[in-house]
Amino acid sequence: MRIPSVRRAVVTLIAGVLLPTPATVPAADPVRIEKDVAYLGPDRQEKGDLYLPAGVAKGQRCPAVVIIHGGGWSGGDKGAAREINIGTTLAANGYVGFSINYVLATKDRPVWPQNVYDCKTAVRWLRKNADRLGIDPDHIGAIGGSAGGHLAAMIALTGPESGLDPPRPYGEYSCRVQAAVDLYGPADLIAWLPNSPGLSMLPASRAAKPELYRLASPGTHADKTDPPILILQGTADKTVPVEQSQLLAAALVKAGVRHELIVIEGAPHSFHLQPKQRDLRPVVLGFFDRHLKTSTTK
Repeated sequence: MRIPSVRRAVVTLIAGVLLPTPATVPAADPVRIEKDVAYLGPDRQEKGDLYLPAGVAKGQRCPAVVIIHGGGWSGGDKGAAREINIGTTLAANGYVGFSINYVLATKDRPVWPQNVYDCKTAVRWLRKNADRLGIDPDHIGAIGGSAGGHLAAMIALTGPESGLDPPRPYGEYSCRVQAAVDLYGPADLIAWLPNSPGLSMLPASRAAKPELYRLASPGTHADKTDPPILILQGTADKTVPVEQSQLLAAALVKAGVRHELIVIEGAPHSFHLQPKQRDLRPVVLGFFDRHLKTSTTK
């Protein structure tokens, strides 16, 4: 199968950018899926689905990627079409994918920062279970779409200094990731939806606590120690305008974080890795391959 060149996408190249390189998508091996894995502890109803690659050589360690669903921080599911598409694509190409559910906001229950805690706990859980799953604990990434893109960026750009690492469980393991992909996630919560009173995940309105909205904006936390980030955004997105991704890219430039911003002409909100506008598998796999794939053995 001939893979379209990545140069067919509209690409914004800015200081510190990682140039996209062509990648091929090999024929898919069978993918094994483990459903409803308890990763947050016995008292939590949210679970995760593991996408495990087949045909891994004995002693080989695979990189892993946490997959974070969207849904406005108040909906969505780990088993939605986009998450299945991402999980099976990753596992067919030698990654352990871990698609998670996390605590969701309701009208009367803001969940910040527990939703970030849950996503970071998934990273810790992968490290804790690295031997059993054949994971390279030094090469773990994150990917998410929409609200999940926001959370993936938050995982990548925040560390203990931000006060957003969960105190438990598995506190002996790092929550750090080595690469992240943000699919059209809100990035500046002050600038996004300026006429709305606020977001359900946060316990106050934008006007009452703007500092809280800044804290929940990924770009606020960017510094030169952060891992590489790939941002994918469509020009036809009516939910999260392309300016949100541009604001995040500008913050990454200022902080000296390596990144790519790729804008896909005509793509709407909520696409997976194979929208009709462009096959994005070579772009995402190429990015993760550069930053997560190494030949390590037990």
